[in-house]
Amino acid sequence: MNNIKIPLTPLSSDVFAPFGDVIEVSDSNKIFPINDGLANRHHDVAQVDVDEQNGHAIISIIDTKSTPLPLRVLVMERHPIGSQAFIPIGNRPYVVLVAPSGDFDHQNLQGFLAQPHQGINYAKGTWHHACISLDDSNQFLVIDRGGQGENCDFVSIPESVNIIIDSLD
Repeated sequence: MNNIKIPLTPLSSDVFAPFGDVIEVSDSNKIFPINDGLANRHHDVAQVDVDEQNGHAIISIIDTKSTPLPLRVLVMERHPIGSQAFIPIGNRPYVVLVAPSGDFDHQNLQGFLAQPHQGINYAKGTWHHACISLDDSNQFLVIDRGGQGENCDFVSIPESVNIIIDSLD
């Protein structure tokens, strides 16, 4: 059996760039005052890519269940004709597991530990696992594509490959 342990790297815009955007308040964002100076807008922090095949943006909320680590990975998914953003509305860290777009290769998996103030926007075609809530359930605002066309591909991990997201210790 081929055993692969995926270490968790702290999520940041730089390391996540090949897979999409990190959605967070940052001094590197384009920031300008709005509403008569009562607020600052962090402008254009992620690109919603949903237009292909006459798609449209939809907003949903998902509830995730607590998932203890270590976790054996069984399946990955991707959205070939639209981006998909997850913005936590709970106050819990979570795990993000991704692989580059194109043909899936489990050797290219990368794991990230996201903090409660960080959302993620998967670029079109990026392979990813469901968001993994650690200590407790979590909720996410999801912005993705609605409309005609097949926009979700799955790949099962062969039983001969044992991919484990390791604990945070």
